[in-house]
Amino acid sequence: MRKSLCDAKILGVVTALSDQMLTAHRHTTYPCRMEQTPLGEQLQFAGGAMSKAGTAKDRVNDALSRLESMVEERLRAEKARADELTARLGKLEQQHEELKRVATEVEGRLERAMEYIRSLLAADQN
Repeated sequence: MRKSLCDAKILGVVTALSDQMLTAHRHTTYPCRMEQTPLGEQLQFAGGAMSKAGTAKDRVNDALSRLESMVEERLRAEKARADELTARLGKLEQQHEELKRVATEVEGRLERAMEYIRSLLAADQN
């Protein structure tokens, strides 16, 4: 019994010192000291009594909010990527049409050149 009282005092001093050493308070979803408490017991948190259910609900709401933010950010990134791919597809389709036009033009020139060569060969044989 004496040893556990001494341990509790040492733990209290260490905790107090570590609390004093912190220069900035960080928001956390967990209570400051992780203690085992029976279900339904009230916890002192942020200056007032809050039930475990209320604390859990706040943590769930906070997690959902973070998840929604991450999903929205991903959606924005994917929309930007989709817009970029749409623009790129449009550019590629224009290039494809231009290449088809050039190919048709080259094919026509080649046919005319082959006909000209045939006519020269036919005239040469006569």
